[in-house]
Amino acid sequence: MKLVIGIVRPEKANDVLEALYRAEVRGLSMSRIQGHGGETDQVETYRGTVVKMELYEKVRFEVGVSDNFVEPTVAAMAKAARTGEVGDGKIFVVPIEKVVRIRTGEENTAAVTPVL
Repeated sequence: MKLVIGIVRPEKANDVLEALYRAEVRGLSMSRIQGHGGETDQVETYRGTVVKMELYEKVRFEVGVSDNFVEPTVAAMAKAARTGEVGDGKIFVVPIEKVVRIRTGEENTAAVTPVL
């Protein structure tokens, strides 16, 4: 089992959701975050003062999947989020030690996306 974490541009969030749905990936969390990666620094003037903007709005997806769903999940996220510009985001895949579905008590692969 793996936790796939995707950090993408806010304007690509709906595209990523649609791509995950088409890839039959279910059960995800999504949150708005701020971060800084490879983007060039943006400078704005606010009330006559020059301000260096270092944090950018992003959307973070977290999806717990069985091992067979890792590649389809990563591929769907990457394709849907890609614009080809700096700031498209990152995808991280981390191992999960244990999962418990609270409602039923199911554990591990039975508690995440179905096994292919």
